[in-house]
Parts: sequence; C-alpha cells; structure tokens
Amino acid sequence: MLWTEKYHPQNFDEVLGNTLAKKEIEDWIAAWLAGEHPKPLLLVGPPGTGKTTIAHLAAREFADSVELNASDKRSYDILLRTIGEASATGSLFNQGLKLIILDEVDGIHGTDDRGGVRAISKIIKEGHHPLIMMANDPYSKRLKSLKTKSKVVKINKVHTNSILALLKRICIKESVDFDEHVLRTLAKQSKGDLRSAITDLEIIAQGKESITSADLELLSKKDDIHNIFDSVRTVLKSKNPKRIKDAMRIEADPAFILELITENVPREYEKKEEIEDAYEMISQADIYLGRAFQTRNYGYWKYTYDLMSLGVALSKEETYRKFARYANSSVYAILSKSRAKRDLRDRVADKIGEKTHASRRVVREQFPYLEMMFQDNDLARELADYFNLDDAEIKLFRSRKIPKRKKAKPGKSPKKSSEKPEKKAKSSVAKKENKKEKEAKPKKSAPKKAKSTSKKSKYPQDIGTKEKEGTNQNSSNIKEKPANPENKEKQVSLFSFK
Repeated sequence: MLWTEKYHPQNFDEVLGNTLAKKEIEDWIAAWLAGEHPKPLLLVGPPGTGKTTIAHLAAREFADSVELNASDKRSYDILLRTIGEASATGSLFNQGLKLIILDEVDGIHGTDDRGGVRAISKIIKEGHHPLIMMANDPYSKRLKSLKTKSKVVKINKVHTNSILALLKRICIKESVDFDEHVLRTLAKQSKGDLRSAITDLEIIAQGKESITSADLELLSKKDDIHNIFDSVRTVLKSKNPKRIKDAMRIEADPAFILELITENVPREYEKKEEIEDAYEMISQADIYLGRAFQTRNYGYWKYTYDLMSLGVALSKEETYRKFARYANSSVYAILSKSRAKRDLRDRVADKIGEKTHASRRVVREQFPYLEMMFQDNDLARELADYFNLDDAEIKLFRSRKIPKRKKAKPGKSPKKSSEKPEKKAKSSVAKKENKKEKEAKPKKSAPKKAKSTSKKSKYPQDIGTKEKEGTNQNSSNIKEKPANPENKEKQVSLFSFK
C-alpha cells in the first residue's frame, strides 16, 4: 500500500491546516443533515492540498456517494446521464442523502466539452442531493458561472512546519532513522503539496533503515509553477531579478500576463516617471509578442517575458510597502461587450468574400465604400440580394431598412375614367398645339414648280435656262433620301470595314 493511502486522514481533525475551511464544510454537512438545502460546495486550491480527501471525509457523513472526474466525462449528455440522474434520484440500497463529488470542474474546455458547464448548472438547479465540486485554478474563466451558484471554499497550501511534523510521524511508524534537515528539505521542496512530500519520503526511504542528505540526490528538483496573480504581484513588488525570473515560470498565455501587468501597474506604482518607464517596457514587450505571432518564430517570447517582468520591475526606484488590490484585465470585458458586433462584421465579410473571392481582411477594408454604396435604395437592394444579406447584416452599412420594390398588379391597366378632368383638358390642348406645329412646318412632299412667266422677261433666252436649272435642283432633291435602315443594322461593330 502506498504511504499516501496508508496515512490517509480518517476524520476532519487529522486534516492538516485549513481550520476555517474545515469549519465551513462541517457546518454545510450539518445543514444538509438538518433538512436544509444550502448551495453546493466549490473547493478551490492547488493540487495536493487535500480537496479530494476532504470530499471523501464528507461522503462518510451521508448514506451514499457518487464520484466523477469532470475532465474525463465532460459533455452535456454524459454529465446528465451520470451525475444528473444520480442527483435527481435516490439510492437503491441506502435511504437518505447521496453526496455527488465532481472533481476537476476547471478542466472542462475546448470544443469537445460544449455544454459541460451548462450541464453542471442544470444539475445544481434540479438536483435534490448535496454536491461538492473541486477545482485547481481559482481564476479560471470556466468557474465564473459556477461561483455564483455555489459556496466557494478556498483550500490553502499546507504550512511547511505541519508537513515536517507529519513526515516525522511517518518515519517513526515505519522505523526509519532520519536527519531533521533532510525532512525539512523535503517539506520545503513540496511547496505546500502534502501528497508530494509523502511520495518523496517513500521514494528515498523505501527498503532503508535510515535516510541521509545523500538520498536527496535521488529526487529531481520540481518546477515551481506559480499562480498568475502571484507572479504579477512578484513583478510589481520585487526588484530581485532571480525571484522575478522564477515567478514568471507560469502556465499561461503571455498575452494574458501582459494584460494583467498593464492593468495593475498604476495600482502599485505612484510616481509618474516609474509608470511611464513601466509602460515603455510593456510597449516593447507587445512589439516582440506581435512579431512572434506574425512570423511564427516563438523565440521572440523570451524578449517579451524579460521586458514585461524585469523591465517593469526595475522601472521603480524602490519597492512599495503597501497593500494594492489587483484586478483582472478590463480589455476582455470590453471585448466581450463588442463580441456580437465583431461576429456580425466577420459574418458579413465572409459572405462578401465568398462572392468576391477576397479574404476577410481585404473585405473589411472595403466597408467604408460599401457603406456609401448602400445609401442608394436600388443599389442597396441589388447588393443585399447578391451577397444574401439579411436585415441585421444590412444595418452594418445603413441604419434604415431597404424599401421593398413596388410591383404592378397584373391584368389591371389604368382606367381612363379615373383621370381628372383637368388632365383631360391639358392633354387636348397639347394635342391641338402639336397639330398647329405640324401644319406650320413646310411640307417636303413635292418640289415647287417653276414660277409662271406671267411677267415677260427682257431676255427670253434666259427662261429656258432657268427652267433647266429648276429641274436639276428638283432632281437633286429627289435623290436625297434617308439611309436604308437595313444598312444601319449591318453596322454592328465600329471596327468592321466592309
């Protein structure tokens, strides 16, 4: 049997540390047993601090228990079929309350876990049995909705002295001689993780009668992974480069760390020069972070980490001995408010890009021109039909709706009787004026005859010549006819020379 199981606490008194947390949990158990229905418990704390142990000790106070790891079974349907049915029904063999234990609820993430948090929320609302949930990261976004529906109990790390006392008791029971500095080193290296300290002791003491400093070489030094807010606090509070470097060993997105440091610099620093220098370092870190994402060369990250940690920390002249309440980044709150608008913009860009064979970025650059084009009703109607845009998407370019096209009713011609008498009078007058204009125009029908020679000319020989000239002019007028319409139809192209 492993020592972690062999020396497992048998009651709440044997649980090391977290006195206030144990009192809250015991009161919660008593309330359920008394017939009340308090909120579910959410135990939050680092690994190895005793969250699962406390949940198992609480299960002994109830008739039955059901345990599930949410990171393994995390879809909506699976959670409802397992935990959901267990929380809504009673036990077959035991009469009484049944404790539901749901471990690692902060491990629900990604597309495979769609609906996992929603399923847990439904179980909390419709369940009739007590529920205890555990999570490692208290600042996880996935716990945001669960925190409001449950009672959060923080489980802190176990103190080094408490771990040392337990290691001594185990060595005495296992008849192993020890040097106190060896056990103290194990307790310090565990960083408050009691389970890790017991496991390390078992490794170096197994099959031996005594342990010495030489046995510590069997253990590799653990990577100290810090909490993100502890890392930010170290950067803003300390000026020790080694300590700051160690604090930045954290499993988090560098962009998120940069946002947190940016948000909390003015909360800690007081002098204008220090704030100015700190933000200059942050801007340089942001430049290298952008280069890393654009070029896919993540070697730039090391410059980002150094600038936003050491650069910001060394911008202050001295450390401030005061309490500063740090806050989460406000950028994400602003982005969450504008998320619907950004989704609409991207959806419209995708539709237009599909028709124009352009990328989303190129289409967004054309939005100001599209906004001008959508001001014309006819053109807006054609663009909306071509790109298949609905009313909500059209509002991205114009505030008012596009008026519908007026359709004439088939089979109904406008009635003459419906015309007003004034219009009839005007039309008759206009017809009369047109007739007068036609009569006033010279007719092109027949050529004018030569004037009669009633008056005798002084020169009789000129009469014949004038008659001949008149006939020649008439013949020339007769020859000038309009062009044949068939020839016009033949001239299709400007470049045909036939």
